[in-house]
Amino acid sequence: MLEIPFEDGTLPGYFYRASDDGRRRPTVLLVDGYDGTAEELYFANAVAALERGYDVLAFDGPGQGSVILDQGIPFRPDWETVVTAVVDHALTLAEVDPQRIVVHGWSFGGYLAPRAASGEHRLAACIADSGPYDLYDTVTSRFPALLAGHLEDDHGAALKVVEATLHQLLKKTSAGWALRRNLWVHGVDDPMELIRMTRDYTMRGREHLIECPTLVCRTVGDDLSVSARTLAENLGCPTEYVELGPEEDVTGHCEMTGRAVFHQRAYDWLDETLGYDGEPSAP
Repeated sequence: MLEIPFEDGTLPGYFYRASDDGRRRPTVLLVDGYDGTAEELYFANAVAALERGYDVLAFDGPGQGSVILDQGIPFRPDWETVVTAVVDHALTLAEVDPQRIVVHGWSFGGYLAPRAASGEHRLAACIADSGPYDLYDTVTSRFPALLAGHLEDDHGAALKVVEATLHQLLKKTSAGWALRRNLWVHGVDDPMELIRMTRDYTMRGREHLIECPTLVCRTVGDDLSVSARTLAENLGCPTEYVELGPEEDVTGHCEMTGRAVFHQRAYDWLDETLGYDGEPSAP
């Protein structure tokens, strides 16, 4: 287990090796989403990477896993700050190839990974799997159009309806779970404050800052990543957009019924992008 220095504390992480031969390999930094953990990432993505000859560094960042549970540190939009600290630490590991470090985020990590790549330019590639392009747009798209149009009106009757509805939702045992959790991981108490805060979680206006090749992927019908194509279309770096669906027997958020299909596409792309054939570099 790793302890990655970050600001006044540390981030927990795991470094998995495709082989114990001591040779350098490309390393994939795995970024989780809203309600995952670094441990979960082993099953979700690390095993597939290891089988293709990639080393893996999985970690919890602010708002995730033990960082929110034990340290009480909430999410932050500037994920480039987080990943820069992870890259700094990765470069202290003798097995990491410094020219072939990749960031791969899934679910909300599909926003966090490209956001990181927009500010951390030591990355050789980025994979954004099923993330939002603009979190505010994703959240407000779930409101009826009549109410969504009044979210900026601080004193409007429609806004009061939204506030009342959200506070009622908080009281519901099951239906209110996601909202209660989102308040917690963002470190706020009021649903309207949360909605306003989501404006900071956007790739709009930052797309041109990404320099490394980027793969953007989503599943047909997944409303949490409906704007993934918008991200891909606005990137200025070498970009590939993949949309998986019924033809590949893939459904669900983050290609949940067909992760093997996603991994095949993603690592074929990554092999070609990095010019990697599974053979490690010299020690």
